Amino acid sequence: MVMRLALGIILSFGLLDASFAADAGIKHRLMFFEYGNCPNRFVELDADGRIVREFKPRSIAVMFQILPNGNIVYGYGGHPTGVVEVNPRGEAVWNYVSHCPQVLGCERLANGNTLVAEQGPCRVVEVNPQGAVVHTTNLSTNQTGYHLQVRNVQKLKDGHILAAHEGEGAIREYELDGRVAWEYTGVTNTGEALRLENGNTLIAGATQKRLIEVTPEHKVVWEFTADDAPELNLTWVSSIQILKNGNYLVGNFLRGHEGKGAHAFEVTRDKKVVWTFADHKQFRSVTTVRAVDE
Repeated sequence: MVMRLALGIILSFGLLDASFAADAGIKHRLMFFEYGNCPNRFVELDADGRIVREFKPRSIAVMFQILPNGNIVYGYGGHPTGVVEVNPRGEAVWNYVSHCPQVLGCERLANGNTLVAEQGPCRVVEVNPQGAVVHTTNLSTNQTGYHLQVRNVQKLKDGHILAAHEGEGAIREYELDGRVAWEYTGVTNTGEALRLENGNTLIAGATQKRLIEVTPEHKVVWEFTADDAPELNLTWVSSIQILKNGNYLVGNFLRGHEGKGAHAFEVTRDKKVVWTFADHKQFRSVTTVRAVDE
């Protein structure tokens, strides 16, 4: 009885101090930005949770994309602001300086061009490798202040653009001329959404502490909430990645609730948490989290 009680205590509090896997057979190499009540830095961990790379971004940065060649591309705010691609040695191999007040979201396209989510005015510009703007799509938002106008952007198979408007709590799909083709609103502080193969949209529910899948008709057909796994201390669902096995890797931004719960976790479609990452000795709050080689 004493042994069982001790084991229960270890499992209950194991997330507080070190990396913890719900299934000991699962390991992930991770990349993420640490941001919030801590230094803003990019970190890469090996499968055992050891830091193998870290660097300070050019200025405020919360989102990034891993490229097939191992480089990463990320948007950076500040003066100047723009998008930079860096290699594993931390060297900049491509940089686009924007003329807007702030850029935080971006996406490298298969054709080599880069989508840049500009704030103030709120729009997406497509930039070629030579740094020339080849297309501009104006976005719609009720946010007059630039900082919360737009976060992650994704170009869809039909050429439309899916954009997350954090300040407005809206996900919108745009035609290239800026007309709104579809939207889902009422998701406070949302920063990322992904269009699924079935046509539905997977949305990071941010401070609503949930992850939802909605149909084109706006029906929620799947949902994972804080009540499904209280031990995670789900605070701000900040990023989502669909893994090769069909599970979701979810970033949990702990800003204001640091020191307990999980920085990231892997969850199945039947809402089973099969892996968690929590290292509160080295990290306080992380935003975008990605598993490498996915």
